[in-house]
Formats: sequence, C-alpha cells, structure tokens
Amino acid sequence: MKTKKTLIPIITLCAALSLTACSGSGSATTESSQKNQTEATTEAADNSNTKLDDLYQQENQIFADHADVWNKVFGMMNKSSADPSGDYADYLAGAVESNKESFTDDELKTLNDDIETIRQIEKQISEIENNNTGSESADQNDSSEEITPFKSFSGKDFDGNSVDESLFSNNAVTVVNFWFTGCKPCVAELSKLNELNDAIKSMGGEVVGINTETFDGNEDAIKEAAAILDSQGAKYRNISIDSDSNIGKYASDIMAFPTTILVDRNGNIVGDPMLGGIDDQNNYDTLMKQIQSVIDADK
Repeated sequence: MKTKKTLIPIITLCAALSLTACSGSGSATTESSQKNQTEATTEAADNSNTKLDDLYQQENQIFADHADVWNKVFGMMNKSSADPSGDYADYLAGAVESNKESFTDDELKTLNDDIETIRQIEKQISEIENNNTGSESADQNDSSEEITPFKSFSGKDFDGNSVDESLFSNNAVTVVNFWFTGCKPCVAELSKLNELNDAIKSMGGEVVGINTETFDGNEDAIKEAAAILDSQGAKYRNISIDSDSNIGKYASDIMAFPTTILVDRNGNIVGDPMLGGIDDQNNYDTLMKQIQSVIDADK
C-alpha cells in the first residue's frame, strides 16, 4: 500500500541579502522589508504543505476505506505489467487491469471509482508540487549530472546510532528495502530479508530497511516498526532518515511497497528497483543473481 508523506522543504528566499550592503538610515526599512518578505514566504510554504498534507490524507483514506480490495491490488503489483514510473492513477489502473480476473464486478467498480477520485487528487498535488519546484529552482545550481539519492546520506538506526555514507562504502553491495508498518506484503517478507542479510554478509553485502513512517525520528513509528521487526525475527539494520534529505525525496516517489534496490560501494543505484516481496521465491532468486553481479563487479 502506498503512503505519501509531505517532503516539500520550507522555502527560504535569499534575494533580500543583496540589499544588506546598504547602511545608514535605510537599514531599518530594509530589515523590516526582509522580515515581511520572509514571513510571507514562510506562510505561503506552510499553506502549501498544509494543502499537501490534506490531499495525502484524502488519498490514504480512500485506501483505508476499501482496505481489503486494495490490499489485493498491492499484493499483485509485482506481477503487473503497469509502469510505476508514470502517473500514479494510471499505474493503479494498469495494475487493476492486468489482474482484473481476480476481482468481482463490485470490487472492480469500487477500484475504478477510487482511481478516478485519486486521479483528481493527484492533479491537485502535482499543481502544488510544480509551484514549489518553480520556487525552489532559483536556489538550485544548474547541473546536467545525475545525483544519487544517497549523496550526503545520513540517518540513525533504531538504537539511535548515527549512520552515514560509510554504510555503503564499507559494503560491496547494500540491499535497501523500503517498507511501512501497515503494508502486509512488506511485513510478510521481513523474515526472508533477514535470511538474505545472513546469506550475503560473508560476501560483503548487507540488507538495510527504511520504513517510510519513521522519517524525522518519529519515536512512536520507530517503536512500532521495531516491534514488528522483532516479531518477524528480523535483526538487520533499519534506519530513520530525514524527510527533506535526498533519499527522503527519493522514497516519496516510490509508488508501490515493498520496493528493494541495490546500491554499490559508491552509493550508486544498480539496476532497476524490485517491486514486490522476496518471500516470492522467483523474486528472491532474481535478487540474489543481481546481488552477485554487483559483488563480482566490485571485485
């Protein structure tokens, strides 16, 4: 099941800094103008984030209202021919269409009605995010180079220990699994991920979990996630990250859970993300082959 979190950073404008070179009687007026501009910018950003929060909650409530049938859909996504890189409503529609024989007529009507509602919500989300992106672009350096989401990586494991980029540089391959607590397919594969972690340790690999509900050090969410990991016998590291970090923004674009990616020693993502749980033996075998390829390349 998809959960969405507000990952739009608060926008701050620095254009007023060019005025600080002036001094004398005009300084008080300049400072007042800067203060008013900053307050207006912060208020606009807060309003934008509030609207996004509300839209995300509306979308998640749709899934909650019809949880039984949507959980069926999310459990089938790894078998779907739908493209997860496109429009979210189209992605959901593609997943339903690819597996429509698995649903009753009433279930299909519920899913299709929900998808049309989600499509309208996504349009509103896109408009807000596009406006925010346009505002942020003035503060960004132009660059044609693709930046790995793991650049300047930092976080804390569930025991409170700090984690940085050395997590990746110390491993030939790092298997990063994105999940969240209410996702049944995510929980179902935790014990298998722990088995995978044990299997690749001697090969120079490690499994790391990122629970999207534990962003920004959410203590309640961390406690709940840790309890589930313990109940499934999963002892590999899970990390809480900041929502406005590069990897936090990357995670916000994930459309289906669980999603698993491979990261090399340099922090680069290798290959395509794997959608669906590795408790499916075919998925597990495929992932192991990919892991071996990254390890061989590292040698």
